[in-house]
Amino acid sequence: MTQNKNAALGFIVITVLLDSIGFGIIIPVLPELIMEVTGDGLSDAAQYGGWLLFVYALMQFLSSPVMGNLSDRFGRRPVLLISLLIFAFDYILMAWAPSIGWLFLGRLIAGISASTFAIANAYIADLFPPDERSKNFGLLGAAFGCGFIFGPVIGGFLGELGPRVPFYATAGLTFLNFVFGYVVLPESLKSENRRSFDIRRANAFGAIKQLKRYRTVLRLAVANFLYMLGHHALPATWAYWAIERFSWDEREIGWSLGAVGIGMMFVQGFLIRLLIPKYGVEKVAYVGLLCSMLSFVGFAVSSVSWMVYAFIVLGAGMGLVGPSINGLMSARIPVNEQGELQGALGSVSSLAAVISPPLMATVFSYFSGKGAVYFPGAAFLVAAFLVAASLSIFVKTVNVSEDSEKE
Repeated sequence: MTQNKNAALGFIVITVLLDSIGFGIIIPVLPELIMEVTGDGLSDAAQYGGWLLFVYALMQFLSSPVMGNLSDRFGRRPVLLISLLIFAFDYILMAWAPSIGWLFLGRLIAGISASTFAIANAYIADLFPPDERSKNFGLLGAAFGCGFIFGPVIGGFLGELGPRVPFYATAGLTFLNFVFGYVVLPESLKSENRRSFDIRRANAFGAIKQLKRYRTVLRLAVANFLYMLGHHALPATWAYWAIERFSWDEREIGWSLGAVGIGMMFVQGFLIRLLIPKYGVEKVAYVGLLCSMLSFVGFAVSSVSWMVYAFIVLGAGMGLVGPSINGLMSARIPVNEQGELQGALGSVSSLAAVISPPLMATVFSYFSGKGAVYFPGAAFLVAAFLVAASLSIFVKTVNVSEDSEKE
């Protein structure tokens, strides 16, 4: 039985890894592609980039609970595979896009099908008992981090051939991921643990409302929401900030994001598995939030490239946050609601991604444009403030007695 679990875990980790590589490939070239199709400069391109992430996250916010509830009804495997197939065709659409409108359409479609990571988390919850979930959630995070090592680096090199080349490469990689999953990925949700599909619960607001039945889970979800609001400053502004502040090209942006991925992979694939048994999930999450807050302050004030890499090392600690908080919440939810939980958490994260990128992009654009105090790192200070608020709520929440968890 243990061997079967480990084999299934290996399959899902590789699926997340390949999907993450595909996502990371396009990050270094997106500013150039936006400037190509719009004819605008970097400051305006950053705002377009923020709104592209907004559209993606809005559709993910609306569709994640549907996907999560569908996976509770029909199983994880078919929902995961359909999502991957749609992603593959969507990247082809974005590679071809002749105008900014087509890029927005591509992001809209991608957001609808972006359930991969949430379903993978539900898959882990199916396979492992509550006390083993956090470290295995961390393993998925490590796979995502590993993809973030290779993806941006590959994207930086391919971007020198043209800003559209990485999109075609991503489409091929995602399709191979689909084929791989179709051949080797078993179903994890037993038929006796499935439940009927209820449209009243299969929507973003309905799914989040279900969290109210578990007060500690709801508070942790709020803390996670604030953390994600800050965290999205990285994908929303990193490439634009690096170009503006340090004149980095696509390759250097790729290397820096690769360094972020190495740190995340080490923390989530190795370090978290040592820290949680020794110190407990709550203390590990606390340290992760503190590292995240301090690293954002560091990015904001960095004046030379080596400082950025120093704070990337510190910021690797943020890899402790997601798996720890997810594990705390998952342990408080029944087995037949894990898909719904992950869908709801996907919506919470997506709501953060709806709000944060336009906000962070606007802050960057204002403080890097004309007529304002020049401070390109301002968005990272906003992110640090949001993580500090998350840390405050988290510390108060973990002191709540489990006896009063349910209403």
